[in-house]
Amino acid sequence: MKELLKQLCELDGVPGYEDEVREFIEKQAAPYADEMLVDAVGNLIVFKKGAKPRKRPLLVMAHMDEVGFLVRDITEDGMLKLAKAGGIDPRVLIGRRMRVGEQKLPGIISLKAIHLTTPEERKEAPGLDSLYIDIGCTSREEAEALVMRGEPAVFDSRFMEFGVDCVKAKAIDDRIGCAVMLELLKNDLPYDTYFAFVVGEEIGSRGATVAGRRIQPGCVMVIEGTTAADMPDVAPHKQSCRQRQGAVVSLMDSDTVYSREFREKMLKAADEKGVKWQYRKSANGGTDAGVGTTSGPAALAFGLSAPVRYIHCACNVAYLPDLEEVRKLAEIVIEEAGELDV
Repeated sequence: MKELLKQLCELDGVPGYEDEVREFIEKQAAPYADEMLVDAVGNLIVFKKGAKPRKRPLLVMAHMDEVGFLVRDITEDGMLKLAKAGGIDPRVLIGRRMRVGEQKLPGIISLKAIHLTTPEERKEAPGLDSLYIDIGCTSREEAEALVMRGEPAVFDSRFMEFGVDCVKAKAIDDRIGCAVMLELLKNDLPYDTYFAFVVGEEIGSRGATVAGRRIQPGCVMVIEGTTAADMPDVAPHKQSCRQRQGAVVSLMDSDTVYSREFREKMLKAADEKGVKWQYRKSANGGTDAGVGTTSGPAALAFGLSAPVRYIHCACNVAYLPDLEEVRKLAEIVIEEAGELDV
């Protein structure tokens, strides 16, 4: 799965511009799909027939989009001003290399040098309005010949292996979910299953709403990347999850209270099969499960995640054995959910 994750993370797909990611996934999924369609908002929905039908569909979801920016304006001296596409902390941006527009122009996120700031300015992290992308132009006309307002800007961050079984890349949230789903599609499935590679999660679960209405699932499993907070300055009781502790299972978040019945059945089977897992201790944030379970008739939800450090920035970090535990637990859900009376 490492090579597949690498290929996915090196693709660019801020909300509204997921085409490159979707086209890659479509080619990877085609040999294993019984049905496949791209809907009007850009979701890729794949159906794979299993050994048995389900009473109501199981919908497995991961989002293709990544946090990034859109160009909102171009200054007189050719600098690009930014609008966020997803939740990004401006503190992680200064000096980052970027790729801009369809031409993937190189650029640098910049602000005025520290030598030019006042003592008061140095006390606070600069906001997004203070930052810009320098693409090497000297006038608005020169920049407008290369970039249009509304075009995407993404982190230029290569995939890298380091340490003991660790990888670094942009967009591990949620290309890891996409990678796991592609691996699941290669299996002979015990039950019919729908897989939705959805758009626009980072700006409000736009794609998942549409997918839920189309499929009308009885059960939903969302496969995500979630915040691993196992760092020296975070007290143990505040660490929502930890790397090297396996797959992460959610109890609740800001959008969803996950089904206790569904969860307990899945985790009993996981324990019997020796799958390593942990609870997500925090309840902040949200996933596509919130709309996936309510956009049609009510559905049961299971939240499954990989623990990822430094989420929503250019350098997400994952521990590869954790990702394998996510895949194994997802396989269990596909099988065990077939027996739920929903």
